[in-house]
Amino acid sequence: MLIIKNCRLFDGLSETVKDDQSVVIEDGRISHIVDGVESSAHADVIDAAGATLTPGLIDAHVHVLAASASLKQVDLMAPSYVAQFAHHSLRAMLRRGFTSVRDAAGADYGLAQAVEEGLIDGPRLFYCGKALSQTGGHGDWTPFEGGCLCGCGASTSISRIADGVENVQHAARDELRKGANHIKIMAGGGVASPSDPIDVLQYTEDEIRAIVWEAKAWGKYCLAHAYIPEAISRCLEYGVRSIEHANLIDKSACELAKQREAFIVPTVSTYEALAKYGKEMGLPAVSCAKVEDVRQQGLDALELLRDSGVQVGLGSDLLGEMQRYQMREFMLRGETFSPIEVLKQATSNNARLLDREGEIGVIRPGALADLALWEGQPDEDLGVLEYPEKTLKAVFKEGRQITW
Repeated sequence: MLIIKNCRLFDGLSETVKDDQSVVIEDGRISHIVDGVESSAHADVIDAAGATLTPGLIDAHVHVLAASASLKQVDLMAPSYVAQFAHHSLRAMLRRGFTSVRDAAGADYGLAQAVEEGLIDGPRLFYCGKALSQTGGHGDWTPFEGGCLCGCGASTSISRIADGVENVQHAARDELRKGANHIKIMAGGGVASPSDPIDVLQYTEDEIRAIVWEAKAWGKYCLAHAYIPEAISRCLEYGVRSIEHANLIDKSACELAKQREAFIVPTVSTYEALAKYGKEMGLPAVSCAKVEDVRQQGLDALELLRDSGVQVGLGSDLLGEMQRYQMREFMLRGETFSPIEVLKQATSNNARLLDREGEIGVIRPGALADLALWEGQPDEDLGVLEYPEKTLKAVFKEGRQITW
């Protein structure tokens, strides 16, 4: 048994924080919460001394295998090196207070198993395997000259190419067979890919519906990479549950997302980082130019999302060494949302998105004891989160305190 006493408590759901709380943990889960001091002769006790206890944070859009800002360069790296980078990435995220992350293309069952078995330190890892991309889509790094044109399912470190209903069904089934928690669809142009403009639509209605059907048949869901309103809206119409980035979203698409009870996961910190450091960290020139097309619009879109009341998740999408700026996502969102709203996005909202509502992202009896203890009041000042090396006093994953 473990007791964390004398803490300010943000439970992930409430609008207010409670002072002078004690949280009792047994067998990796939260047993109960009491006002004032709880004691037991059979418990280890941690005195929080007035620090703020939050649920462990959740990042719903990471790429732990992205060892470089140039994803094409990652394909040329030794798999053993990329795996070591992933270990480094996961460990660093855990030490920033993230106890669960959703990988949005690249990670697989091997990494998830290594984390689960304790072979490597890291957050709980929800993975999709490889994202599905059409030929010439956001996941296609084939050089303009040469390359495979036979539709055989060529793949990269984060994606696999599949065209036509039969091939996308096969690809989705294969990732689900390997334990994917979700399936990612590249449904529009992107920054990192070389050949597709931001505003291009990708995959037909029949292809997207087929992928969604396969995921739902396994009790899973689909997320889609999409920037422009038409790409976003058609994915929502066809049953996609989570829209990633959505920098150019409009009011109509927001309303549709709310109607469909879908989630929008902005990733504004990656565009700031790419604008500042992308070139020096290997981002191709064509991609650097695309960043400026979407960076400010991504920040502007936050106001639309706030005003529409759509469900918003928190993601970062940072590549390579830029992953060190993961906590900037909180500060950038704090210019539009209140600190409590941003904290909810990173806890209970993301838990609901991951179909783990009530199990993670909350401090309630029965939930897993994934917790972060902060010096200061992040519910009032998100700056507390920006430099966790100074303010993060402790991280607990299933009741076990992480050491570093």
